[in-house]
Amino acid sequence: MGRGEGARGARRTRVVRLKRVYDPPEPELDGVRVLVDRLWPRGLSKEAAGVDEWAKSVAPSGELRKWFHGGGSVAEFRERYAVELRAEEAVSELSRLRAVAAGGPVTLLTAVKDPAASHAGVLAALLASS
Repeated sequence: MGRGEGARGARRTRVVRLKRVYDPPEPELDGVRVLVDRLWPRGLSKEAAGVDEWAKSVAPSGELRKWFHGGGSVAEFRERYAVELRAEEAVSELSRLRAVAAGGPVTLLTAVKDPAASHAGVLAALLASS
């Protein structure tokens, strides 16, 4: 069997990257660039961002974001965020993003300083594994 193939036949490995939206686009690597923040990043034009899609429905709610920045724990944030991702609109968007990732590389973009330790890291793991 070739790379990414399982017992059920050919299956392509999903490539899901994480990147700060403030970092310059890398067209040869990024594939489809998806902003996964609820708010547009400060001080960044749409042209400079090079965003292909904006998936607001899978971003943490404003309430969850405020709670976390007010001193909430990372572990509890992940639990609460997982609950939000079970909402119908989020489930639908995750399904759509999985299909996009099955067709080629996807780069999840966020304004946070450490994308891997943020909600974007949670999303990347969900998209790459399921």
